Amino acid sequence: MTRTIVIKKLVSIASDSAIKLKEMWKPLQRILTFSIADDIIAPKKNLCVSIDKGNLSIAYGSRFLSQMKIKKSRKYPLDQERYPQPEGLASSVALTMSDFGIAKTDVTLSIPKAWVIIKIVEFPSTIKENLSDVVSYELDRLTPLSPEDAFYDFRVLKENSKKLTLLIVVAKADSITPYLNALREKGIHVSRVTVNLSCIGTLCHYMDKKIDSVFIEIKKDGYEGALFSDGLITHAFTNSFTTANEKSKIETMMTEIEPLLNAVKQEGKAPQIMALLKDNNPTLKEMLKLQSLPVRILNETDTKIKLSEPQEELTYAAIGGVFESLWPKAKGINLLEKGHHEISKTPMALTIVLMLMIIAMWILYMIAPLQIEGKRLTEIDRQIAIRKDEVKKVEAIKKEIEAINNEINTIEKFKNSQQMVLTIMKELSTIMPNNSWLLRLRISGSTVEIEGLAHSATEVLSKLESSNILKKAEFSTQTTRDGRTNSDRFSIRMQIVKPGSPVSEVKKDAKK
Repeated sequence: MTRTIVIKKLVSIASDSAIKLKEMWKPLQRILTFSIADDIIAPKKNLCVSIDKGNLSIAYGSRFLSQMKIKKSRKYPLDQERYPQPEGLASSVALTMSDFGIAKTDVTLSIPKAWVIIKIVEFPSTIKENLSDVVSYELDRLTPLSPEDAFYDFRVLKENSKKLTLLIVVAKADSITPYLNALREKGIHVSRVTVNLSCIGTLCHYMDKKIDSVFIEIKKDGYEGALFSDGLITHAFTNSFTTANEKSKIETMMTEIEPLLNAVKQEGKAPQIMALLKDNNPTLKEMLKLQSLPVRILNETDTKIKLSEPQEELTYAAIGGVFESLWPKAKGINLLEKGHHEISKTPMALTIVLMLMIIAMWILYMIAPLQIEGKRLTEIDRQIAIRKDEVKKVEAIKKEIEAINNEINTIEKFKNSQQMVLTIMKELSTIMPNNSWLLRLRISGSTVEIEGLAHSATEVLSKLESSNILKKAEFSTQTTRDGRTNSDRFSIRMQIVKPGSPVSEVKKDAKK
């Protein structure tokens, strides 16, 4: 039981550590794989041309340090609710670029939803590695167009272990090619072809990044729109009004929108409705606002778009096309790619530079101490060479000092090896009684012999026994009495105490 608990704890710790390492690795990988051409710092400009029935919209914007700005926009109204012709469109774009002061830039062409087929399809997850080829192969089955006759693109909406859900957008090549050729003749190269509805989805995603939106564009005779999730179309719809009554129009639109909103709510999300009224019908606008569902009118909502100069009327589809080209988080489509998405290579330039810097620092770390020590040794050798004569003089003085110390030690040794004669004589003169005198004194090695006269020879002997430098005092001959001087003649022999001997040992030897 205990072992099972320990194993569970270890597994839990390992799992937590793996999650933390993964979180730490993401920003580190971002730094190591950072490129000078990264979207965060790389400046970029784009001109979007949006085709719609009854008007032609153009917007020009730029991106620098992740900040996007719409510099200018313009709308050209057309008569009889028709689409612009290729030559007229090319001339209008060339004129606008000249008025905007644009010499050369990336151009996006945005086409109306009526020109495209939007399909939501599912494939087995096993085809994920060859997704582009599969979509190309299945295109004529899914749509009336073959890959050779169409411009198309796709995006993955959902995926799990069993299936992939794809958004496929297809347009007839014959509808778009005349516009591309007309622009090319004016020296304008189109790098991207998208759909107005996708551009609006990108704009809604830019405005509210965490909210799914249902966009509906309301015209006099009908409406069209889509459900957007993370800026991608997950469901598109188009319908016509069968009556001029505003209330019936609202009911028709709500019948289309409510199932989409309910499906989003079942996923735990809070969707919103974004509406754009082409004819600005005030009655219809007020009735929309009175609905129980949250409705925002696009031209009355803060779009968070940075403008270089005030604009009379915002061209939403064209602005969304600019964002779709410039915004790194945009998930728009490009029909010119025909489903072939280039896998961006991980930039390794910064990683290589950092690795070279680390290697260079490691080499310096290894070599620098050796060089420093080498310089120190060279400096020490130089200082030694400079002071060589002084060192010799010092060594000679040391030798002289050593010789003198040896002489001093010899003298001290001799001095301390035995008692000095003067010391012995001083000791005798001190301890001898006042009524005694010496006739003869002989010091031989460690022995002292004295002869003399004293009132009491025994008193002299006892005095000598109390000496600290003389020991073992004894009569060497028999003591005689001198009648003439009425004193004792004595002859005493003693031993000399070595210098430094403890007094206790001297006394002990004296008793022996």
